[in-house]
Amino acid sequence: MFSDVRSAFVVSKNVLCYTVSKNVNRVVGFMFNQLTESDIKKMEEEIEYRKVVVRKEKLEAVKEARAQGDLSENFEYYAAKKDKNANEKRIRYLDRMVRTAEIIKDESADDEVGLNNTVRVYFEEDDEEDTYRIVTTVREDVLNGIISNISPMGKALLGHKVGDRVEVVPGKGDPFHIMIREIVKTTDESQDHIR
Repeated sequence: MFSDVRSAFVVSKNVLCYTVSKNVNRVVGFMFNQLTESDIKKMEEEIEYRKVVVRKEKLEAVKEARAQGDLSENFEYYAAKKDKNANEKRIRYLDRMVRTAEIIKDESADDEVGLNNTVRVYFEEDDEEDTYRIVTTVREDVLNGIISNISPMGKALLGHKVGDRVEVVPGKGDPFHIMIREIVKTTDESQDHIR
């Protein structure tokens, strides 16, 4: 990325400025993901598994496909190579996430909403209740009610208590209010997947 860079320096926590020549400065935005120790541990375990187990399997599949003969019309070879490259890409992605992570605590008071908490909320306008779990961005799964701590609703809920009326300001659309009905401290993260 910075092969032609003469110098690089950090302007702020999330921005890196680098000089290509004496007269040209470029600013590159870097996003540091906020991850918990648990996220880092899961990522490191996946990296290790992919390096030790999956990499060997993918290399063996490439060797077997290559041994089938003419590579110009060998679909199995190209498919095996694509799978191998996808594994290597995932390893690089996870490694970069771990190296650039901003470690955050997942602890909160017993009576307030924090990371890894399941929250039952009441939507005043719709007269409906729904349940959400607040996690870091790498574990969010909105379709299953798992929202990130930087989503509009996640940000609004963090730090509040049962009975609090919270205003949620979505990126687009009008703000709305929800009321926190219940907070459950979630301890089992075994079903969470790192995206």
